[in-house]
Amino acid sequence: MLKAVLTPLLRFFYRVRVEGLEHLPRTGGVILASNHVSFSDSIFLPLVVDRRVTFVAKAEYFDDPKTAWIFRALGQIPIKRSGGSASQGALDAASEVLQAGGLFGIYPEGTRSPDGRLYRGRTGVARLALSNHVPVVAVAMVGTREAQPIGQVRPNAFRPVTVRFSRPLDFRRYEAKAEDPTVLRQITDEIMFELKALSGQEYVNQYAKRNDPEAVPPVETTPILTTPIRPIGVGDGGGASADARAAAVG
Repeated sequence: MLKAVLTPLLRFFYRVRVEGLEHLPRTGGVILASNHVSFSDSIFLPLVVDRRVTFVAKAEYFDDPKTAWIFRALGQIPIKRSGGSASQGALDAASEVLQAGGLFGIYPEGTRSPDGRLYRGRTGVARLALSNHVPVVAVAMVGTREAQPIGQVRPNAFRPVTVRFSRPLDFRRYEAKAEDPTVLRQITDEIMFELKALSGQEYVNQYAKRNDPEAVPPVETTPILTTPIRPIGVGDGGGASADARAAAVG
């Protein structure tokens, strides 16, 4: 119901352009791996997709009835801690969505970019893809930072926003080495390379620092991979099988 109301409103107040949506499989579990430059990414992305997109959010957001309804309406679910870490709880919740054949949205950078650049991805997205045998579709959010800068509550209306989808990325060839940290890093870097190409962002080979735009994390020496990515056709392979921030564990 909320989606039906917000979609025409957003399209009225913003010049929303969607590219490559035809690449998104119509059925089956799929990971939507997005760059993250604004709070509004989690609003624009679900509203341009016909299928339901699920993210995970802090359980505390669901404790207050004033905010719980909107998080549920936007497809977010609370992180399941179950005595473990928040990261593992998020991965468990994501796996449930994917095994049920749903779309799961994740931000591989682990947090919003402090300066609009694309930062090194965390390997939770690779773990999810391999353990659930599903493809990854990279999604570039372009213009959302200008529409709603970090720290600004009221969005800037009538700004252009583009949501750009890649072809499904097939990582099934790596499943025999699903526990190999080098393989997980290679998959994650391939996804980030695709996001860089889609978004046009400058890539920074270090992890983004959470909650501190002025802090600069230590630079890592391993370069991003430039290996060509082998896409699969829409609806093929993994797409037919079964903040996110916390799920994007390194």
